[in-house]
Amino acid sequence: MAEPLRIARFLARAGVTSRRNAEKMIVDGRVTVNGQVLVSFHHKVSSGDDVRVDGKSVAAPEPPMLWRFHKPAGFVTTTSDEKGRPNVFELLPPELPRVLSVGRLDLNSEGLLLLTNDGGLKRLLELPANGFSRGYRVRAKGHPSEASLDLLRQGVRIGDEQFRPMTVDVERQNASNCWLSVQLTEGRNREIRRTFAAIGLTVGRLIRVSFGPFRLGQLAPGDVRRISDSDIAGLFPDIAWSAGEYWF
Repeated sequence: MAEPLRIARFLARAGVTSRRNAEKMIVDGRVTVNGQVLVSFHHKVSSGDDVRVDGKSVAAPEPPMLWRFHKPAGFVTTTSDEKGRPNVFELLPPELPRVLSVGRLDLNSEGLLLLTNDGGLKRLLELPANGFSRGYRVRAKGHPSEASLDLLRQGVRIGDEQFRPMTVDVERQNASNCWLSVQLTEGRNREIRRTFAAIGLTVGRLIRVSFGPFRLGQLAPGDVRRISDSDIAGLFPDIAWSAGEYWF
């Protein structure tokens, strides 16, 4: 590490959990530093400190890495599921370090899922303010009118929830189904399925084809490919990078 980090940030950078969950771990007495149970969120740790969660040693954060993964349908993107459904992490090769998903794709969605070993990088990629668009191909049942699609383009409201405008174009239409391309920048929970339902369309298949500058391309379902360090650095040119270390 280039400099001491607050414990929650350390755990997030190390890929253990999110900052918020790290704080809960501290409250629950699950985190120790140099043999002492931690009681403060503000405690800072250095590379020489012995940090443990539930008695297991946590290594100092490695340089941030990012992977493209083709998520098949039928898998959740959480490590624990109350229904016991299979998760995408069971599909990953054993040589990968512990990774976090950048955002999620729901059980029945498929396509590009970014994975990272670094909680800080995950947060930067997920923040709507950073403007990384997500691209999808969607097969839906129904015949959308331009007027109904304009509701999505302007930002549809469902109950008390206002959704941001999205880009929607019809690729092709047949007797009962249509294929559409969709671009959005926020990616709320089941956003496409919910907003499409609001204009009378039932989503039958949802494939994420891009996230920011990264594309699914010809990556086969279940395959994973590492993204180069130079491509990661290019995402955030204002962040200081030096000898594989960074801070922000």
